[in-house]
Amino acid sequence: MSLDKDTVRNIAFLARIKIPDEELDHLAQELSGIIGWVEQLNEVDTESVEPITSVADMSLYRRKDVVTDGGYQARVLANAPDPEAGCYTVPKVVE
Repeated sequence: MSLDKDTVRNIAFLARIKIPDEELDHLAQELSGIIGWVEQLNEVDTESVEPITSVADMSLYRRKDVVTDGGYQARVLANAPDPEAGCYTVPKVVE
């Protein structure tokens, strides 16, 4: 697929990128080359290839999903201007 100057100008407008007119021809060639590479990749048969996220076999450490209070009450309340009974106190905003 080959892109022309008007198509590149429209793409730049949609992307909100200001491109000088003298660079449109060069950019059209670059984008056409990229699209050509993508078209070549689409021709590759990948039916028997299993999707992977990494070339190395890895497994992530997973912590137990338990509900806790975090255990940091003193550190959290250290920045509170007026803590009361282990909670933040805020001014009344509704009468």
